[in-house]
Amino acid sequence: MNSPISRRRFTGLSLAASAGVLSPHLTKGAEADLEILETKVISPQHEFYHGWSTVTRCKSGMLVLSWSGRREAHVCPFGAVEMMKSYDNGKTWTFPRTVYDGPIDDRDSGALETAKGTLLVTTFTSLAYVPLMGKGKAKENDARWQAAHARIRDEKTREAELGEWCFRSTDGGLSFSARIPTIVNSPHGPCQLADGRLLYVGKQLWTKEKLIGCSVSSDDGASWQWLAAIPAREGDDVKEYHELHAVQCDSGRIIAQIRNHNAQNKGETLQTESEDGGKTWSVPHSIGVWGLPSHLLKLKDGRLLMTYGHRRPPFGNQVRISKDEGKTWSDALILSGDGAGGDLGYPSTVECGDGTLVTVWYERLADSPQAQLRQATWKLKA
Repeated sequence: MNSPISRRRFTGLSLAASAGVLSPHLTKGAEADLEILETKVISPQHEFYHGWSTVTRCKSGMLVLSWSGRREAHVCPFGAVEMMKSYDNGKTWTFPRTVYDGPIDDRDSGALETAKGTLLVTTFTSLAYVPLMGKGKAKENDARWQAAHARIRDEKTREAELGEWCFRSTDGGLSFSARIPTIVNSPHGPCQLADGRLLYVGKQLWTKEKLIGCSVSSDDGASWQWLAAIPAREGDDVKEYHELHAVQCDSGRIIAQIRNHNAQNKGETLQTESEDGGKTWSVPHSIGVWGLPSHLLKLKDGRLLMTYGHRRPPFGNQVRISKDEGKTWSDALILSGDGAGGDLGYPSTVECGDGTLVTVWYERLADSPQAQLRQATWKLKA
């Protein structure tokens, strides 16, 4: 059976160790420093593998965290979209609840509270686990895997479940809508634009072309329309671009960053910009940053903050700052560097009311049989 594969390579998590040549878009010399106030594991169900989370801060100050949980492994048929909340800036978290558990694997989850107060949770569905169940494969005789796969018996019906989705809540996450197709997917979901639209910069996962670009919603996430493709750099294959995230600057300029698997700058984060609300985009370019994928946040003072996974020594997560709307980026600041290996990352960050920052990521710890959710509370010192 020819089953669809994921848009990520799920093996070989640690990318090639060669770093790209520093780009003119990278500012040498860190212009800030950080102070780690606390680092801790926040997973309440240690028996499960937790992956690819996103934290967002609501106007009320509540933090909402969503992720792919109830998993057995990095690739398996058991993933469900989980969510928990914090009312004290991440000091404590509520017990998880399930937002969505479909008949196939539900993976990376993004979260966003819109300007109208609607909570959006995003995910995509995958059959990447299917090749592991073939004849002679590791899970051929695994009764649990086979039973999960049998939730849908017909192959075409199963493949029809593949998609990119969001769920809406207008009551603070007490209840959620049915799934809504979003056309593209990215791990951390869409961003809010100043004109009220929602912009979802991401990748078409299940089309033949697998374009990167953006969809847009003018009705607070209830429906999505394709807006524009992002061009590929000369010599690049657009199918080797993955896992984007975007933010709008104070000037209206939109910055989007891309996980790059092309030979040129392999393992780096590329960047593209739009000056017209997402209708057109610049050709992606290197910013000299090895590591991926990134999450972008506009701080209260207008600076941009990017956090990203670093899957070679020091294994962990890093931070860079831009004071000029992404034209240049600081040197790396180490948020965590004590990882046991490359199965970690996808950090996302929020800025709390007191100026402290909370970053959450997933990580396979040396003393844990499953990947857990890990959190750092920290502040910038300059």
